[in-house]
Amino acid sequence: MGRLKHRTAPGWTYFVTTKTWQNRALFQVPENNRILIECMFRHRDAGAYLLHEFVVMPNHLHLILTPSTQTTLEKAMMLIKGGSSHDIHRQGGINIQLWASGFHEASIRDHGDYLSKSAYIRSNPVEAHLVSEPEDWPHGSVCRAFRMDELPHRLLSPGAKAPFNANALMSELKLRPPKNLR
Repeated sequence: MGRLKHRTAPGWTYFVTTKTWQNRALFQVPENNRILIECMFRHRDAGAYLLHEFVVMPNHLHLILTPSTQTTLEKAMMLIKGGSSHDIHRQGGINIQLWASGFHEASIRDHGDYLSKSAYIRSNPVEAHLVSEPEDWPHGSVCRAFRMDELPHRLLSPGAKAPFNANALMSELKLRPPKNLR
């Protein structure tokens, strides 16, 4: 059975989840966290994608990103996963597989969908009982130590200033862009 093809479209924003190989808690090691986060921002700063939200958990990564017009979602994830693997192997002197193959994505449909997925990302360390407040988790965008990119205009509500609603709920649907945009 072949790999599932990701249905993505240029200019769309995605909620992405990827896991470590065999669910190993590789990102409990602070140095691995630092290397992964530096890798994500290095490729963001090079213009491969916009990075809106993220959280690095011990055995997985959640992020919301918008690939550039020259970068596919698959390429953006290859830059993040492959780049961080290379850097961790080189800097840490280890030679093990870090990431499980593939990733799961969901298109962000509108501002409300962004708010619910953002709330999910921000609450992940609390739900995992790693911290009591989302802002206490240093390996994610909610700690405010990182400069995050603004949302594309199509996802902003009229007059929206702060793209976060703590009471938003995670969407149960995994919708994709319309077929005519693929």
